[in-house]
Amino acid sequence: MSRPLPWYRRAVQKLRCSLKLRLVMVFLLLAMTMSFTFISGAKNAFSVGWREAARPLLLDYVTRLAAEVAPDGSPDIERARALVQRLPVTIDIAGPKIQWRSHPDQERAHWRRDRTREQMADPDDAGWGGDAEWLELLVRKTADGHRIEFGVNEAVFDRRPKLVGYTLAALLILTLLTFLYVRRLLRPLDDIRQGALRFGAGEFQQAIPVRHPERPDELGELAATINTMGQDIHQMLEAQRALLLAISHELRSPLTRARLNTELLPEGAEVAPQREALLRDLGEMARLISDLLESERLAGRHTVLHREATDPAALAREVIDELAVTQSAARGIALHLDKGVPATLPLDRIRVRLLLRNLLDNALRHSAGAAVPVTLYVRPLTDGPGIEIEVRDHGPGVPDDQLPQMAQPFFRPDTARTRSAGGVGLGLYLCRLVAQAHGGALQVRNAKPGLSVVAALPGGTLR
Repeated sequence: MSRPLPWYRRAVQKLRCSLKLRLVMVFLLLAMTMSFTFISGAKNAFSVGWREAARPLLLDYVTRLAAEVAPDGSPDIERARALVQRLPVTIDIAGPKIQWRSHPDQERAHWRRDRTREQMADPDDAGWGGDAEWLELLVRKTADGHRIEFGVNEAVFDRRPKLVGYTLAALLILTLLTFLYVRRLLRPLDDIRQGALRFGAGEFQQAIPVRHPERPDELGELAATINTMGQDIHQMLEAQRALLLAISHELRSPLTRARLNTELLPEGAEVAPQREALLRDLGEMARLISDLLESERLAGRHTVLHREATDPAALAREVIDELAVTQSAARGIALHLDKGVPATLPLDRIRVRLLLRNLLDNALRHSAGAAVPVTLYVRPLTDGPGIEIEVRDHGPGVPDDQLPQMAQPFFRPDTARTRSAGGVGLGLYLCRLVAQAHGGALQVRNAKPGLSVVAALPGGTLR
């Protein structure tokens, strides 16, 4: 048993297989790239403008503040306190007489932390203009040798940490709205996929819905084109079916006359072999025409089943006895009836007889010479009223890649299995149609050795 993939691998696989998610990711990446480009460009533009225009103003302003703190060339702490209370600034005074900081609990600016003047003057230093330029802007010296450093009082600014959460919530909501819009925008793709599956299964009654048919977008035009293609295919299939039915009906009369004329031939020793061979060929052609007509009836849109109370076990024995009259190998068919098989079921007796006969005849034909006889299993369905019929032979089987095509009309695998035994490829196709008409299905698999065909026949209601 394979282990499930980790969640992150499942997420990556989901992203790779989902056009909607990829479009949302492209939208987010484009939005972030545009925002980063705009902010970076605006920052650089303002930086250049600040450097050229605001720097002289800042120099003059700091000089005036220093003159207000030390009007007579010596720092006055009371004046410095009054200035700090009035403006959102910090003042650090260091000198031979005064050592004072307006905000001792606030960290120093990054350009003041354990750095020498030579380091601050390094032209390769990162940051706006280098730390030496900040030193020139924000540091003033008094006449008595004191040093006054100005800074920004960070406590005055309300950082509003909730804004980060609000911003993140807004981004998530925007992403969700974008995903919902993209999902709605690409919803026609789901309709197109479902419509293509219906057309592939031969159901052409329901067309693919086209959003805004008067002014369709690209997906609407694609849906309309596929609808037109489906109508064309449906018309071609209907024309083919009508032609096949017409030819089959027209061939019945000359075949009947040819069989009658053959039976009227004199029964002499010289013509008996040719007469019997001709009768066999005519009988094979008559059965082929009957199978074609029955397949067209079952494949039509208005298939009507004549359900009647049917004993599955008795019907299986009847079909085996009928085959034993013409095929001696049929006498060795092993019939297994599981417990719980209903005594009667509402089934179309004639069609189920055709299904049993075709399955057993196909198995007998393809397991000729096998040591183990053909086996017929009749079981009750596990998910409701009905039966499951399985016919298994012990012949050579068929290649695995050809199993999905085994129940297609006129399909014959390129093996000795059918080339030497005859058949035109309608037997399993008719069996599939009978099972589907009853609301069931037909499954074909290699039993190794041999082939196993299982037909599920749910029990309906009597009409």
